[in-house]
Amino acid sequence: MISKGCEQCAKGGKMVLFVYGYCDQRDCFYCPLGENRKNVTDVYANERLVESDEDVIEEAKRMSALGTSITGGEPQEAMGKTTRYLRLLKEEFGEDHHTHLYTGIPGGRENMRRLSEAGLDEIRFHPPVQQWGDLHGTEWEDILYVAREEGLTPAFEIPGIRAEEEFLEFLDEGAADFCNVNEFEMSDGNYRRMQEQGFELQEGHMSAVDGSKEEILDVMGDHEKVYFCTSVFKDAAQHRNRLKRMARNLRRPFDEVTDDGTLVYGKTYADPERFESLEVPEEFYTVKSDHVEVAWWLLEEMIEEGDLDEGEVVEQYPTYDGTVVERTPLA
Repeated sequence: MISKGCEQCAKGGKMVLFVYGYCDQRDCFYCPLGENRKNVTDVYANERLVESDEDVIEEAKRMSALGTSITGGEPQEAMGKTTRYLRLLKEEFGEDHHTHLYTGIPGGRENMRRLSEAGLDEIRFHPPVQQWGDLHGTEWEDILYVAREEGLTPAFEIPGIRAEEEFLEFLDEGAADFCNVNEFEMSDGNYRRMQEQGFELQEGHMSAVDGSKEEILDVMGDHEKVYFCTSVFKDAAQHRNRLKRMARNLRRPFDEVTDDGTLVYGKTYADPERFESLEVPEEFYTVKSDHVEVAWWLLEEMIEEGDLDEGEVVEQYPTYDGTVVERTPLA
């Protein structure tokens, strides 16, 4: 059975709260952070730049969030901010709003206590890859037990660079509850560094790295507490389901929600009075400052019948930034 955090993530129900872009681990060549998030103190709730606490709450409501994942950079290097947002979320949405945090440092007992008291449920450790295989007897082993003593669920979350049996030992010993292995990926933020290390994309994949997946599954995949998260699953399930949650909340009566979780509507610069004269029902269109948005099928029909001259079909993400995926002209 997968963890509660992973279960919510698979449903697209986890808001991603990026709290801090700095990190002392300078040698992670695979760090996926883009330039807009690396070495910044800005906070992002999903794609939304946070300017107030209300922004965080609104973004969670926008997607009917079941929980929140706290990430960075290194959230433990901004403990005041991290704990404040944890309290904010628990106070607003209650104890059932599940929270987990990704960290690349042990942090120590005081941090574990502060995180637990603020409302963190689950902590996922990512030890430096250079130490894999030699973690027993170190602070990485100690912190697993400390985190549990302070009321947290301790786990590992690691990139799928290579198989490592020591993580299985920690699971069997009861030190960690589970180990997530994320398929190794290239991103805009790490592509050049990854190539310098000799990694290449899998043929036919947008981000998955060619290489170690089969070995990892052979060595670690049969363990009941190891979960291998593929890049395809992240895109096809987690990301798409999050978009669908948003789209259902945001859709207007005339918006179409696609299987990918995008919104489709028509757009025209025709005079709004034209819609009134044609007696178009109000629920089929809305007037903006310089254009009209309308049911795409109705716009197509109106252009075909000569009632309007031109327009376009717009497909757009339901995210805060409202990125447009595609525009299809109609004339």
